[in-house]
Amino acid sequence: MFNRTRCLQSAAALVSISLLTGCGMLSSDQSDTEQKLAVGTTSTPSTLDPAGAWDGSWELYRNVFQTLVSYPTGSTSPEPDAAEKCSFTDSSNQVYTCTLREGLTFSDGTALDAKAAKYSIDRIVEIGAQGGPKQLLSSLDKVEINGDRKITFRLNKPDATFPFVLATPAMSMVSPADYPKDRLRSGNELTGSGPYTLASYQPEKSAELVKNPKYEGFADLKNDAVTIQYYKDSAVMVAALKKKEIDATFRGLTAEQVVDLEGQPKEKELQVVEAVGAEIRYLVFNPKDPAARNPAVRRAIAQVVDRGALVDKVYQGTAEPLYSMIPSGVAGHATSFFDTYGEPSVPKARNILSEAGITEPVPLTFWYTSDRYGSSTALEFAELKRQLDESGLFKITLKSRPWNTFQKGYQKGEYPVFGRGWSPDFPDPDNFVAPFVGENNAVGTPYDTPEITASLLPKTRQESDRAAVGDQFGRAQEILLKDVRLLPLWQGKLYVAASDEIAGAERALDPQTIMQVWQLHRKTSW
Repeated sequence: MFNRTRCLQSAAALVSISLLTGCGMLSSDQSDTEQKLAVGTTSTPSTLDPAGAWDGSWELYRNVFQTLVSYPTGSTSPEPDAAEKCSFTDSSNQVYTCTLREGLTFSDGTALDAKAAKYSIDRIVEIGAQGGPKQLLSSLDKVEINGDRKITFRLNKPDATFPFVLATPAMSMVSPADYPKDRLRSGNELTGSGPYTLASYQPEKSAELVKNPKYEGFADLKNDAVTIQYYKDSAVMVAALKKKEIDATFRGLTAEQVVDLEGQPKEKELQVVEAVGAEIRYLVFNPKDPAARNPAVRRAIAQVVDRGALVDKVYQGTAEPLYSMIPSGVAGHATSFFDTYGEPSVPKARNILSEAGITEPVPLTFWYTSDRYGSSTALEFAELKRQLDESGLFKITLKSRPWNTFQKGYQKGEYPVFGRGWSPDFPDPDNFVAPFVGENNAVGTPYDTPEITASLLPKTRQESDRAAVGDQFGRAQEILLKDVRLLPLWQGKLYVAASDEIAGAERALDPQTIMQVWQLHRKTSW
């Protein structure tokens, strides 16, 4: 039987992102003698070491590692996980203290105590891996421990978002015995304390997860083992779902595939679960490039790009036009680019260029990753090229690379213009501004914005009430609009496609839009 569960749950607070909870999909707490599932995704880990990844590798980390705080089902604020309690212990949001659960161990049998927790955080800063999460800890001054279970984070400035940072999979606890202090761990093994252990891993192919008998945390595992299959082509992934070679999919479904799966006849026994998401797509302009560094070129592109046509032709209702780096549903969201540029206009774009002395078509190369976000990415960039080329103002060349090499390229500043996707590290407007500005940012192109980095962001981080920071983030968006170093394109919806015999899909995504595979299980009663 085809069953489509649509859950569009609005945010309870301005900073919260819709969660897939409470929708009426048939499920049962009973389980088979042994529950083994297979899940497909196009989000392949770039490394198995949390200190080295600020990307979709977190999808795996959430299921095999623990963080001090995380998001139990239904929560939009960090709550204790490896810790039994955590809180700011001062009035200025600069001292954050956690007490760990008693008796925690890693899968290798070593203790997960305060010393190991400190080691895990310190090595992120010590290693400072390119493309790693060190920047998330920019407010951290030092980590102190008191006994085996108490750990204190002293910050160099007020930062009300610090608990959200600790809840990211980047802050996963790792065993000091297996993870070098000054370099990333190599190989295809990992040691964690999460709901699952990694039984085996084949890069770009699969990860075999097995229920961790030593796990102590909030996750209530509904299955015993999960195989995560990694696909480069989402069409192959969907074919595997239809053949029941896998039980569910997340990440990488194209619009056509979502529409197709929703329209499957009853005998196909498939379901699609939908939620409002905060995943965004945007273009990055590299100031090292002679053309892309010109503000007039960037503004002209912003004036030509037709987001409505892009969404209609490529994403068929599975995404919405985005006119701000902060998406709808998150505090501070605005429609800045639409308010300034209005509807796409070639004459207006031509005027922008002519006023800057540019009268010939501007040649630019647009780069994108061929295997990170699903097969729609190539179609998206083909549509962008069509729009810009047909304006007569640009000559666009398209190039792509697999994620690992693509990522290295933009970190080295090789691309004039490139496309990126962003899923929130945590559900707060800070996370849609701070990662993209400053010298060492998430897109690899230094972006000097003193008003944002030295004034606006520090002010917002003094405010524990995250619903009260709208004015500051409104001003930040005005600056981003003026510079057009980043051009927002669209905001996506989230989809989990699964066999109809699988329950738990409506609870499987956390506020960071990360799949918690322990929620999935095979129905055992009707």
